[in-house]
Amino acid sequence: MQTPENLLYTKSHEWVALEGRQATVGITDFAQHELGDITFVDLPVVGTVLNVGEDMGTVESVKAASDLYCPVSGAVIAVNAQLEDNPELVNKSPYEDGWMLKMELTGDPEGLLSAADYAAICA
Repeated sequence: MQTPENLLYTKSHEWVALEGRQATVGITDFAQHELGDITFVDLPVVGTVLNVGEDMGTVESVKAASDLYCPVSGAVIAVNAQLEDNPELVNKSPYEDGWMLKMELTGDPEGLLSAADYAAICA
């Protein structure tokens, strides 16, 4: 299982990459592995304002459909349009090509886990 040190994580298996007041969000390698082959990704539209813990979409796989929970508060400024036609990018590259959305933060991130703490939860 890949758990890049430069990212932050949630107990619900989302990852966050912070750059100033912007955050890129996706699901972890552990999550995509547990779900199996991703067949559909439903994401919010650009401009949607989300708070920590709110539903930000759904991932469907051959095994199940799972809700996605927002790890930070902010406004959606971009979604990964490639996932509409190629949801399998989440399986192939969860931390790079399979990112899900980008947000402009409205508050300071809180309660996120380090890579080591997240890996311990998944062990």
